[in-house]
Amino acid sequence: MGETSRAAGPGLPSSPSPPPRSPRSACSPAPPLGKGPGGDIAGHLTFPLLSVTLLVSFGSSMLYGYNLAVVNSPAEHIKAFYNATWSQRFGHGLAPGPLTLLYALTVSIFALGGLLGSLLVGLLVEQYGRNGALSRSALLVLLAGGFMGFSRELGSPEMVIVGRAITGLHSGICLSVVPLYLGEIAPKNLRGFLGLMPSIFICLGVFSAQVLGLPELLGKDRFWPLFLSVVVVPASLQLLLLHCFPESPRYLLIERNDVCGATKALQRFLGTPDVQDVMQEMREEQRALSCMEMVSVWQLLRERSLRWQTLSVAVLNAGMQLSGIDAIWFYTNTIFENAGIPASQIPYTTMGTGAIEVVAGLIGCFTIERVGRRPLIITGFCAMGVCSAGITISLLLQAALPWMRYVSVACVVGIIAGFCMGPAGVPFLMTAELFMQSHRPAAYIVGGSLNWLCNFTVGFIFPFLQMSAGAFCYLVFCGVCLLVALYVYLVIPETKNKTFMEISHIFATRRSVLSAPAHLIGMMKLDGYGTLESSSLEGSGSSLP
Repeated sequence: MGETSRAAGPGLPSSPSPPPRSPRSACSPAPPLGKGPGGDIAGHLTFPLLSVTLLVSFGSSMLYGYNLAVVNSPAEHIKAFYNATWSQRFGHGLAPGPLTLLYALTVSIFALGGLLGSLLVGLLVEQYGRNGALSRSALLVLLAGGFMGFSRELGSPEMVIVGRAITGLHSGICLSVVPLYLGEIAPKNLRGFLGLMPSIFICLGVFSAQVLGLPELLGKDRFWPLFLSVVVVPASLQLLLLHCFPESPRYLLIERNDVCGATKALQRFLGTPDVQDVMQEMREEQRALSCMEMVSVWQLLRERSLRWQTLSVAVLNAGMQLSGIDAIWFYTNTIFENAGIPASQIPYTTMGTGAIEVVAGLIGCFTIERVGRRPLIITGFCAMGVCSAGITISLLLQAALPWMRYVSVACVVGIIAGFCMGPAGVPFLMTAELFMQSHRPAAYIVGGSLNWLCNFTVGFIFPFLQMSAGAFCYLVFCGVCLLVALYVYLVIPETKNKTFMEISHIFATRRSVLSAPAHLIGMMKLDGYGTLESSSLEGSGSSLP
């Protein structure tokens, strides 16, 4: 949206001359939007755009962050409940090993639910649209809140685990659908800003869980079921208000061929009746995809013309979780305890890291349209890698140098800040940017399923990895972060202020340049999304090898 039509280069259909004006119907776009420098459509942050971004970020994305951190502070209370219930049922308590295993299952079942949710994304967004999928998924949170809220009254640890799985299912759906929806409704000059707004709310969700988990609030033993079920409040608000906003205009036009609905949605989101240029750009994409149906995951994985995009999405989403951020969020208290922080100060230290998360997220959100996607994500992963190594060094030396415990805390803060500044939101944003409409849902399924599978792996294995490898376990995360940063530097181009078709052409042209003999490059045509001469790559900013 909000992107002007550009000459497509040899082989691509160019914009047709506008037909003579006819009297406008209720669904006819008005005269063109005003254009900014360079002929680009001037996209403005309207009240409907900002409102729907805040609503879905608060009602969906924030719940992901909240559920990541909510099991941290009441860990001992939940374990005591499991032990007491087991004793009532079988006459004896759980040994430390099985109790750790049961709690690790409670933590990591959230990721298994997320994995299942990510696999349902394509079906849901095609059947119900982006807005409709988000509205319906909110019902899952109400169900999960009921399970977790009444678990202690009914003496059922199983209800806690089932509730966590259902909240994971909701997050798995929303973690893909929210950036997909916002990426399609945002003008290209605001796509980065609005696309990173959910990552700020993920950080706010983590911070909210840390604040509510203080002993003075819901951190006491009798309040932990309420603490887990607070998620019903944002979900209820989204369920009540989201129907007031229109569906994605790209979905309505390209997938449903609803010209009237798409025009009205554009006029609502852009705050002007002048949407002719935006509709023109969307129709060009519709024509380019007219001979293609929505592809499946299997078709996407087999399509050679998109292998760089698909590999990039896989690396970004897997690296996002294997960076160790979930180990930090799930087990912050344990990490600080091992670092020698007094038990009475740990909740407040943890809350301080949450405030830094929010600040780092705001920095990323307000700088992404200035510095671009690549610098944020490369800097973020590099900072996380260095700080992971710093945790290992500080833990090894703190017996001899007591002040090194503060270095551990600083490194934890550095990992969280580095993550929230770029890697927290850019992979989801770039998943939308690297693919066209026909391939985007399948790409989100691939990225989302890898994201959640790695999330589960880290959440389940980290306690045992920490017991066996000690301080050296963080070196694994260091290596992953640095390798992902290197991949982004070498492979992924900058996507700032580029249309979806331009981004696809950058990848496709570079692929063709690499595979074609030199004497054929001048005559080369692309497959996939269209045809394009290799010379059009000039000035694209791609850093593919």
